[in-house]
Amino acid sequence: MTSLGEDGCSAGAVTGAERGGQVRRSVGQPVRRAYKLRAYPTRPQEGRAVRLLADHCDLYNAALQERREAWRLRNLSISYGDQSAQLKEIRAADPDGQGRHSFTAQQQTLRRLNTVFAAYFRRVRDAKVSARRVGYPRFKPYQRFEQVLFVAGDGATWEPADGGHWAHASFKAVGRIKVGQHRSVVGRVKTLQLKREGRRWYVIVVTQAEAVPLAPTGRSVGVDVGVARFLTTSDGDVVANPRFLEVAQERIADLQRRKARARPGSGNRRRLRRALAKEWRRVRNQRRDFHHKTARGLVDTCDMLALENLRVAAMTATAAGTAEHPGANVGAKAGLNRSILDAGWSQFTSILVAKAESAGRRVVLVHPANTSIDCHICGASCTRPRQDTVICPAHGELDADLNGARNIATRAGLGSGQASQLEKLPA
Repeated sequence: MTSLGEDGCSAGAVTGAERGGQVRRSVGQPVRRAYKLRAYPTRPQEGRAVRLLADHCDLYNAALQERREAWRLRNLSISYGDQSAQLKEIRAADPDGQGRHSFTAQQQTLRRLNTVFAAYFRRVRDAKVSARRVGYPRFKPYQRFEQVLFVAGDGATWEPADGGHWAHASFKAVGRIKVGQHRSVVGRVKTLQLKREGRRWYVIVVTQAEAVPLAPTGRSVGVDVGVARFLTTSDGDVVANPRFLEVAQERIADLQRRKARARPGSGNRRRLRRALAKEWRRVRNQRRDFHHKTARGLVDTCDMLALENLRVAAMTATAAGTAEHPGANVGAKAGLNRSILDAGWSQFTSILVAKAESAGRRVVLVHPANTSIDCHICGASCTRPRQDTVICPAHGELDADLNGARNIATRAGLGSGQASQLEKLPA
């Protein structure tokens, strides 16, 4: 279990499947769920929390500097184990600074840097094929280092609300913080994360619990996600695309223009920056809430779901061209990229897989090639005169999204008996 969605479950294990499909399943496995709860620290606690983030930021940047210098001067690669072994000496040398904080929380910060380097090396390997430039991990300023992870019971404890609205989370070097618990926290608490978003503070509680399978419904569908419509199922259900960023675009653009004109360092610029962050936070929250509710509706009514295994990062890459000679479709591609990212397909897929795992449902990810162009009836290649329509030479005009959803369902083997065979493949 690797990925966690806020107020969702972790993504399940992936097994291989025929025709490029991937089956995600969770029967009999524990799942992890993350609860994002608003925290209300006092003024002294907030000051200590800011100091906590700053000290962990210093540790992160010092570890990054050590890795950079070791490679630049000696061609020596530094691992997480090497840096973790130095923590005892660092804490002893700085008892009023790094020595004040949780040892295991500092290890989590070093693991965070190790994860960043692992992703960097993976991008370097991929860049050898695509010939694209890869940026080296960068130092973090204090204002962009906004979270610290604690292991429950070691530097942090969780006290659930006892019949009331308020719970409490205690963090070493910060204190016991009041937390608004708007829903029950189910399962054994594994980690606690203290996070700052603008002027707000949150506690993210990660628990582990057994999956609770829902009753079978007898319904299995393919799901085609898009921009004009958010999704279409193979049995004809359609969910409209709310386009949250497009609705807020005018307000965001106005704030960005005003911020650009404000004098750097002024109070007015600081207020505009906070207002702009608030607008972006509203868009993110609206999109996440929509994804959670849509995914919940699908998981509650379907035993098995099939989606395309989309590579959104590749789909939203900048159009070919240079600053001197830009491509002919750069403007149109930028608009399409904005619409794709506004829809948030990757976040929706993660949330859907997480909820399916918790409910004992199955999710199949299939190869996306030609799902909208091939006719779902005869398999012939269709023409697409409009975004919402494809024309099959044998069966005439078809709804493009519905055709794609039915091709996804067919490719996943839904209704053919093949899906159950895919589930039996070894992990």
